[in-house]
Amino acid sequence: MSQARTMARRCAVQALYQWQVTGQNVEEIHQQFLVERNMSNVNVKMFHELLSGVTKELDKLDEKIQPYLDRDIAEVDPVERAVLRLGTYELMYKPDVPYRVVINEALEAVKTFGAEQGHRYVNGVLDKVAQDVRQLEVKRNSR
Repeated sequence: MSQARTMARRCAVQALYQWQVTGQNVEEIHQQFLVERNMSNVNVKMFHELLSGVTKELDKLDEKIQPYLDRDIAEVDPVERAVLRLGTYELMYKPDVPYRVVINEALEAVKTFGAEQGHRYVNGVLDKVAQDVRQLEVKRNSR
């Protein structure tokens, strides 16, 4: 697992959080990150792909996540919501990334930016999304 990819995910979580909370244009947020942050240790191409992918596929992602939530997605903590959307995006659109890596990276992001027990909630939801979206991969790994 590359540090540059981990940093891309973390920046994407922060950018998605900012987008959700402020409603600011996603392209402006992207540019702001490139200008105002040290992105030398970030996979910038991946950061851009994740940020634009999540915002473009938002309705599909929320539709996939919602059945596994105990409340409406709008009521989920904004950090956890950003992480759930990012993780679900990777599960759905990045089959080259093993589902366990997606979930592990999501948990680390929540532990870094979210509430104290947020990782448990995110783990439970993403595990169910993975079982839905990546059935064969999950079955292969549970043997």
